Amino acid sequence: MKIELDTPDGRIGGWLARPQRPSTMGLIVIQEIFGVTTHIRDITDRYAREGFIALAPALFDVLEPDIDLPYNSEGMQQGRTLIGELGFDRASHLVDAAAQRLRETGATKVGVVGFCWGGSVALLANLRLGLPAVSYYGARNVGFIDEPLRAPMLFHFGADDASTPAADIDRQRAAWPQAIIEVHPGAGHAFNRDVDPAHYHANAATRANAQTLAFFREHLA
Repeated sequence: MKIELDTPDGRIGGWLARPQRPSTMGLIVIQEIFGVTTHIRDITDRYAREGFIALAPALFDVLEPDIDLPYNSEGMQQGRTLIGELGFDRASHLVDAAAQRLRETGATKVGVVGFCWGGSVALLANLRLGLPAVSYYGARNVGFIDEPLRAPMLFHFGADDASTPAADIDRQRAAWPQAIIEVHPGAGHAFNRDVDPAHYHANAATRANAQTLAFFREHLA
């Protein structure tokens, strides 16, 4: 369901999904550059069905409300402009506010999962906020390799993703040896985006989802 939450930048929207049974496991879902799309809301609902109180904060609302961009070159261009305006530090503050909202909703532990740009925001939530995190194909992760992890961390990469070359993955493996790094054979960028046949890789998405659920059940229970 749609909600509003207070942040240091004012009130923003979000999509909150609750599990059928009471839960103390909170999970923040961080969008791609396209906003809190139908796909992101659906992912949030799926996590709730798996037993998490799941919240996808609309991070772009501090710039422009209700951003929902198409998965095409025009949408990518608009999304890149928006993430440039928002910046990672500001995004991190918004994630912190979302974590607080989940705690108010009943979560005793909170994790973060993000996709593409959101994957790098999820990493930053670990580095800056100390939250267990899962990063899906975060192409901007290497910008933070000088910062230490503060919580358990799981990375997913596609072996055929040109935006996360093997050299960059190796740098992250060296910087954060305690992290789990999964490289999925045959998968490219955005392999979890099941509404986009050009990018979706069913085997990689299924495997990564199982690993992600196991990770959060271990660290948020």
